[in-house]
Amino acid sequence: MTRMLGPLALAAVLALAACSAEEPTPTAAPAAPAAPAAPAAPAPLPVVSTPDPRAGAQLYATYCASCHGLRGAGDGAAAAALDPKPAHHDDGAYMNALSNEHLFKVIQQGGPAVGKSALMAPWGGTLNDKQIWDVITFTRSLAKPPYTGSVP
Repeated sequence: MTRMLGPLALAAVLALAACSAEEPTPTAAPAAPAAPAAPAAPAPLPVVSTPDPRAGAQLYATYCASCHGLRGAGDGAAAAALDPKPAHHDDGAYMNALSNEHLFKVIQQGGPAVGKSALMAPWGGTLNDKQIWDVITFTRSLAKPPYTGSVP
């Protein structure tokens, strides 16, 4: 009987081994794609230590007044032919609500950069950062009621 137990035990061990053999593990489902990275914060605007409104007035007369008018009333010589009409820089209710960053971007990159008309040309290839801040400082002086914030 002990002779039979040996082969029976061996058969039992083999049967158990066969039954308990691990099934191939299904491969894990592919990981869900990672959520898109949050958009990078906009790069801080270059800031000059002291914008010069007098230099800004000269630049404004050269590059802006043909559309916006010398006093920012949107009545420059070219304004009659434009649709939509140029912004009224003298309108404090409108202008004072715009951030300095918005004004910098629209001057540097043009109207489409801020969802405005493509007729507002980008001046970033003509004006350097300091000159853009000079123009912003002068433009802020045109608003009625006056702009009370700081530039930059």
